[in-house]
Amino acid sequence: MHLRAGRWSAHLLPGRGAAFERLDFAARPVLRPLDGADPNTTRAGAFWMAPWTNRLDGGAFGARHRFPINRPDEGNALHGLVRENPWAVMDAGPGHAVLTQSLSATPFDIAARLDITLAEDGVTLALSLRNDSPEPCPLGIGWHPWFHRPPGTTLAFAAETQLATDRRGLPIAAQPASTQDWLGQDRHFTGWTGTARFTTADHAITLSATGAWSHNLQLFAPRETPVLCLEPVSHPPNAINQPEFGPMHVVQSGQTLAGQIKIEAGPGE
Repeated sequence: MHLRAGRWSAHLLPGRGAAFERLDFAARPVLRPLDGADPNTTRAGAFWMAPWTNRLDGGAFGARHRFPINRPDEGNALHGLVRENPWAVMDAGPGHAVLTQSLSATPFDIAARLDITLAEDGVTLALSLRNDSPEPCPLGIGWHPWFHRPPGTTLAFAAETQLATDRRGLPIAAQPASTQDWLGQDRHFTGWTGTARFTTADHAITLSATGAWSHNLQLFAPRETPVLCLEPVSHPPNAINQPEFGPMHVVQSGQTLAGQIKIEAGPGE
């Protein structure tokens, strides 16, 4: 699926988790292009996270449910389930698309909806989950972009707290947030203000998050790969098992959890 508006263009893969194959502004990559690779195993493009985000210790969703461990070196289940399944295209135009997915995997019975809009002033991404089960259920949503990070990239955002983690990436302590020395980090921030900005030689990109995405940000900036992951999420890693670091949203039957992010671009350095 190809979308275009103004100087923005996007290539989406509805049949492969509705992942972004690429996102460009003024013919320059904003995301590291996927170039036909698997969006769930490649540090490129972008994918969606639900009905939980980031890590589950041992694949355990509370005491009663377990999901497959897809990070065996850590012993964790990562990034939820919706990225593994196709999405149905409900509406599409030159610069707008609506996609949906239904998922039933105990304890989850959810209806997911994506609204993606490209306009001259930016890209708006909205993800919602409706709880269709008869009981309240903890739910989580997130977006995992692999932004293109050329040499000289700078990053700025503000948050209250960062989570120290063990060697498996699970929280062990809350600390005052520091956004210095971000390169090489894999770190979760709570009390995020909902805005982040990074600047490259090509452009300055600003992310503005609202709804369930406005308080938690996962940062991943591996030295060995030229990418920057700024992931708006609705809860910290392993939140269902470690709510002391920030709980998941418990969504009532028939109710919805929703987040939105706007991506804007301006001149680079």
